[in-house]
Amino acid sequence: MILITGASSGLGAALAALYAKENEPLTLTGRNAERLHTVANALTPFSNRPIAAVAANLADVQSVNSLFDSLTAIPKTIIHCAGSGYFGPIETQDVNAIQALLNNNITSTILLVRELIKRYKDQAITLVIVMSTAALAAKAGESTYCAAKWAVRGFIESVRLELKHSPMKLIAVYPGGMDTGFWPSSGKTLDTSSFMSADEAATMLKQALVATAHGYIADISIQRG
Repeated sequence: MILITGASSGLGAALAALYAKENEPLTLTGRNAERLHTVANALTPFSNRPIAAVAANLADVQSVNSLFDSLTAIPKTIIHCAGSGYFGPIETQDVNAIQALLNNNITSTILLVRELIKRYKDQAITLVIVMSTAALAAKAGESTYCAAKWAVRGFIESVRLELKHSPMKLIAVYPGGMDTGFWPSSGKTLDTSSFMSADEAATMLKQALVATAHGYIADISIQRG
């Protein structure tokens, strides 16, 4: 079973569509229950395997626990796409919006990974953490967003060291700009016509996640052309 977070839109929804068409059993989660169920219902005709939709706020520990309690099988892969963006000169940024950004990106990742490892540390699970190229380089006007992504990157690198003798695999993904609903909700206005579509990024990521008996790609950067 594959668990995909942030599956109600964008890259998460695109990945769900690819795996559904390969008849992978899926559990999809996201903050918006209505959009999440719309995605799951749209994919059902393409798959003969179950597609579960579980709304969850990953920044809330009880919600994370409930999500894992709802799983009917140990996931073989978890793809964590959930997150949000917020941009602008630092002096103009709203304090509440900054806190929401940190919760949606940092707290959600920490709580998800914490619960996953508590339950399945000795299982051969592949955990894919989707971040951004903002975790690799500073960008003007994206100070708090970069801070959030850099924090997630540091967290994942540290947890990798803790899992050195565990069969669990952590894969860090750094995608460049995608033309998705991410931008209108971020407060940043820009021309995204040259950006990757979510479908393009999902296809490239899915291909890169193919592993062999003795190796896998641990860090993936997906640059837009």
